[in-house]
Amino acid sequence: MLVAKGLSKFYGSVPAVHNVTFRLEPGQVLGYLGPNGSGKSTTVKMLAGLLQPTSGQVTNDGEDIHKNLVGYRKRLGYVPEEANLYPYLTGEEYLEMVGTLRGMPEPRQKLRIDSLLQLFALAPHRHVTLGSYSKGMRQRILLISALMDNPDVLILDEPMSGLDVTSSLVLKNLIQELSALEGRLFSFARTCWRSSKKSARS
Repeated sequence: MLVAKGLSKFYGSVPAVHNVTFRLEPGQVLGYLGPNGSGKSTTVKMLAGLLQPTSGQVTNDGEDIHKNLVGYRKRLGYVPEEANLYPYLTGEEYLEMVGTLRGMPEPRQKLRIDSLLQLFALAPHRHVTLGSYSKGMRQRILLISALMDNPDVLILDEPMSGLDVTSSLVLKNLIQELSALEGRLFSFARTCWRSSKKSARS
């Protein structure tokens, strides 16, 4: 399970997040809601291991994620709030780079890229540079990159931002299907998710 225990983050004397506690059990989807400036993205970055809490901790299967951050990130899919991508790469080139960095075998990498580009209606744009993509298209590429290696934990910051109605429905249905699988767990912070038992990576 993924657990946040008394998470707090201060910038100087200014509190961004104060004493946040929750736990994610296998198969759960957690929505993390609040007004602008309430610390949602800061919490997400602590869950993803991008920020060290001022106090409190995030544990994965009972172990503080910062004890083995590299191992934790191998099991993590993360979509940040801002879609900052390499504008001169094509959509397919970017996903190939992500797959290579994750150590995915080339045949499996190609299969996942092809199927996810089809799922999110980006196959016709696979050879177009990311600098020419709309905001929604860049968001879909980030979602695909997060899902490519079938992660145990998925953390999404504003996942619906910029998505059209069809893509939003695809994402919602996909989350429902994945959370229904034995051994998978999610969370949205904005949002986050994870699995207690490894499912077959396909």
